Amino acid sequence: MTTKYDTILVLDFGGQYCHLIGRRIRENSIYSEIVPHDISPEEITALKEKFNVKGLILSGGPSSVCEPNAPKIHPRLLEVDLPILGLCYGHQLLAQAAGGIVEPATSKEYGITQVTVDKPIGVLEGLNYKEQVWMSHGDTVMVSPPDFESLAHTDSSPVAAFRHKTKPIYGIQWHPEVIHTEKGMFILQNFIFKICKAQANWQMEDLIEKMIKEIQTETENGNTIIGLSGGIDSSVATAIAAQALGDKLTAVFVDHGLMREGEPEAISETFQKFPINFIVANVQERFMNKLKGIIDPEKKRKVIGEEFIRVFEEIANKSGAEYLIQGTIYPDRIESGFKKNSDKIKSHHNVAGLPEKIKFKKILEPLRDLYKDEVRKVAIMLDLPKEIVNRQPFPGPGLAVRVIGELTDEKVRIAKKADKIVREEIENNDFAVNLWQYFAVVTDTKATGVKGDARAYGYVVAVRAMESREAMTASFAKIPYNVLEKISTRIANEIPQVTRVVYDVTHKPPATIEWE
Repeated sequence: MTTKYDTILVLDFGGQYCHLIGRRIRENSIYSEIVPHDISPEEITALKEKFNVKGLILSGGPSSVCEPNAPKIHPRLLEVDLPILGLCYGHQLLAQAAGGIVEPATSKEYGITQVTVDKPIGVLEGLNYKEQVWMSHGDTVMVSPPDFESLAHTDSSPVAAFRHKTKPIYGIQWHPEVIHTEKGMFILQNFIFKICKAQANWQMEDLIEKMIKEIQTETENGNTIIGLSGGIDSSVATAIAAQALGDKLTAVFVDHGLMREGEPEAISETFQKFPINFIVANVQERFMNKLKGIIDPEKKRKVIGEEFIRVFEEIANKSGAEYLIQGTIYPDRIESGFKKNSDKIKSHHNVAGLPEKIKFKKILEPLRDLYKDEVRKVAIMLDLPKEIVNRQPFPGPGLAVRVIGELTDEKVRIAKKADKIVREEIENNDFAVNLWQYFAVVTDTKATGVKGDARAYGYVVAVRAMESREAMTASFAKIPYNVLEKISTRIANEIPQVTRVVYDVTHKPPATIEWE
């Protein structure tokens, strides 16, 4: 980078929302850099050679500060002459490090909570007496440290926010980066602009240039292949890699037989028009044979991840490619528990699902720090077709994770038909534009029904439709009953093996968007 951007450093304690904090900062045209949780004052000083560091944010995390081996801040971090904001776990760490009292909560807070703002100053300036926030914690700050004052509380958290009386050090128990905190962005802007005095001098276009240069440097302009699923992530990665490598890039679409109905044909038609080497690997039977008898979803993902790599390796042997590019984005990595202090929620086929032994020199992930809506913005900047920009997310393992239990040809056919019906009815009623994802799941449960005045015993299909911005949190969509009725009637009538249709009304968290 030639420009020295005003930058907020986000200290990573393994929380699911760590990179979401960085994302929210970038939304304000301020550069953010994710750094290790135990970064030293000397390392921060060294970073000032590249960035104009204006402040530090301590992320949340899955650990308890009361545990002896929980991740801690560097012992001298509070001596750094920079504003500091601790969020959730970071809030508790600041309290503990400065001599406050933190204890396991008698009543834990998860989800939407009402907070009482006792002193609307500092990061809380401009907030109302009562605010809706998003909580997710097991420990609680019971008493503020010496030289700190409490700014807010809830029924279960006596010190839900505090500040140092003379230094720009703040802590808040809730998550302002999550959209369910109504004035979350307002809080972050207070910190970024009013307390850190940062100037908005970074743009998304700078990130595209950085990714192109990274690909060129990492591959040494050598022959490279990219896994292309036709989804927004891999399509954007392909467009960026094409700018970086030109005819040294080969895009491979692996048709494993688990795509949505009509999708392989549409993907081939779209990408054969691109100025790249485009290959379709027809390996449907191969994948189904590998997945035969497998029930556990984690094992499914690992089998699929390994088989993807083996297909790529075979094609690379023929083309002389030594590098592999994937369209992995941040939610894929965080849910796979890729970081030292983060929990693994589920393996993604292109992250934790990868085999240990891989023949490629390197695997590159240019989109690894981006969220889905950021990827869409990049897609628009790259002038990708609208059908790609607006395509709803689809898991890399495809319908394998939307068929619960063992995959069979029958269950895959049911999944394809049910998915098509869900998509048609939602899109015909103009709801798709407001939804993140909408799909059908073939459960491993059967139920009794009546068809043609006779007893029927068939599968239960679940319908799921979600609203979200970045997939780290999501709410189930309030689809009108008449639309749900049409979906249910069509699935039960048009798919003989289905006797019952249910609608999933679970938010994320506690659920994930996909069932497996």
